[in-house]
Amino acid sequence: MTTSKRSGTSRPSKARKTAAHSSTRTKGGRPPRQRHAQAKAAHHASRAGAAPSKDTSKYWSHHVMETSDAMDIEKDIFKTGSADEIAQSLKRSSTRSKRRKGTPFQSAMSMLNFYINRAGRNLPKTRKNTLQQAKRKLREAFGRAP
Repeated sequence: MTTSKRSGTSRPSKARKTAAHSSTRTKGGRPPRQRHAQAKAAHHASRAGAAPSKDTSKYWSHHVMETSDAMDIEKDIFKTGSADEIAQSLKRSSTRSKRRKGTPFQSAMSMLNFYINRAGRNLPKTRKNTLQQAKRKLREAFGRAP
């Protein structure tokens, strides 16, 4: 029994249950990070006996480029062209492509952002500036406000 501070009367104390937050525990009773680690370990264990094939890439970004519904783009367009060439090529590719889900502008901009983000720190400043400028040109090409 505990005494209430306000009234001075006694009342039975309630044992509090601590329930896990719904977002941290779900199927299997483990937090998402642990479930992911378990699944990854199981996947690697199952693949251990299989011989690695030459044509598969170890990079998930390569898999995304090959199989996503984004669009078909010109080879090495991000590595060579000027900002204007990149913007025009992306516009051309996104309007022609049948492999996109969103609007042509969304597809073109997402592919450009995808490349910039995947390159990360390995992208030279001059090239990053060119690609940022290509984003502005792409907005202009589609008639969007900067």
